[in-house]
Amino acid sequence: MTSQRTRDRLIQRLYEEGLSDPRVLEVIRRTPRHLFVDEALSHRAYEDTALPIGHNQTISQPFMVARMSELLLADGPLDKVLEIGTGSGYQTAVLAQLVERVFSVERIQALQDRAKERLVELKLRNVVFRWGDGWEGWPALAPYNGIIVTAAAADVPQALLDQLAPGGRLVIPVGVGEVQQLMLIIREEEGFSRHLLDTVRFVPLLNGPVV
Repeated sequence: MTSQRTRDRLIQRLYEEGLSDPRVLEVIRRTPRHLFVDEALSHRAYEDTALPIGHNQTISQPFMVARMSELLLADGPLDKVLEIGTGSGYQTAVLAQLVERVFSVERIQALQDRAKERLVELKLRNVVFRWGDGWEGWPALAPYNGIIVTAAAADVPQALLDQLAPGGRLVIPVGVGEVQQLMLIIREEEGFSRHLLDTVRFVPLLNGPVV
């Protein structure tokens, strides 16, 4: 179930669902998603569905990983992206193959430690990790040309808006419980433009680091 044919079927499904950026689709095709889930779930790795990864967290469905990556890259290549929520490291690995540098923050240290190991295994060396509170972002290294958040915030964190470079793009699910929407925020000369997009379902963005 981890064969190239299985991966190709997934890419065909994503294309049929409206995803069209060839760079993103090719990275999804060649990234071994089965390495980012428990071995017992590896036979489901190339289904277009979220899967549990422990600690009440999930690996996002491939459609959502591709969709958020496309939104982030819609204005062209990015050299510095902040990811809030390393999780399994799958979205991190996809981004690392699409942008110059990724800075990834995760509050659950055990998850991030495993994600680091997976990215080393894949020889992806353009990612820097921080264990900390995603609501705070990573101000010491700001500003960022793109920010991607892989958990739903009740409101858009002001710290992330502050850390977005002029012209930068923030992709974030916003909402509580069942009522969540994907939002694209672009930093313009006179402030921020906000675009409400798909209805989505993510785990909540929580405060405070956890070992």
